[in-house]
Amino acid sequence: MTRPAGPGPEIRFENVSRRFGPTIALDRIELTIAARSFVALVGESGSGKSTLLRAINRLDAAATEGTVSIASEDVSALSPTALRRRIGYVFQSIGLFPHMTVAENVAIGRRVRGEKLAAERVAALLDQVGLPAAFASRMPGALSGGQQQRVGIARALAIGPEVLLLDEPFAALDPVTRDALGKTVRALHDARGLTTILVTHDMAEALLLADRVIVLAHGRIVADAPPAELAAGRGGAEAEALVAVPREQARRIAALGE
Repeated sequence: MTRPAGPGPEIRFENVSRRFGPTIALDRIELTIAARSFVALVGESGSGKSTLLRAINRLDAAATEGTVSIASEDVSALSPTALRRRIGYVFQSIGLFPHMTVAENVAIGRRVRGEKLAAERVAALLDQVGLPAAFASRMPGALSGGQQQRVGIARALAIGPEVLLLDEPFAALDPVTRDALGKTVRALHDARGLTTILVTHDMAEALLLADRVIVLAHGRIVADAPPAELAAGRGGAEAEALVAVPREQARRIAALGE
């Protein structure tokens, strides 16, 4: 598969386990994510999806065994600041600062580095996520949930990341907004040549957005395949149970029109 040119690096997990007290959240994960690919992590609650994602940018303080590397660099050997300069992170709760304008929120990652983000650059980032430049002066409280999440994506992109991590970023949004934002993220991934990892409970979303879908259960990878293979029922029992939900919904909707 020909991938777009861009900075996105390979990400590798070698024998990675994570524990929260007696609970094993990740169990000896072996996984290589190709440079500039778009990968979706799916599975039931508690399967280890978000834990696997946060192992990349070291957001959990839980004990970790094994090695996570970005472009062959062990993330544990990098300072948190250096590591997170390479990674854009978007999460469900959005986390905009309510006392800052949209422009200030977008620029916050650069500001903590001692850098300024020009107004023209803020406007360009807002345009990339589908927001007018006039939104730069607005406060987050004046925006809809979908608009706030678009600002969150612009903020993640403002640091010029190599990797984009998305942890259930659309879960609280209505279906129309969710679909539109998913298409926006996929387009930005393609345009920038990022390595993108999306955590989602929605198998249909994973199948439609990702190049590769990884299914987790009880901290282990139980399926790993392109969307077409999973949609065709060739991913095993756990994956098929997840695929069966949107497939059955589509069948029932089609039946309504008959």
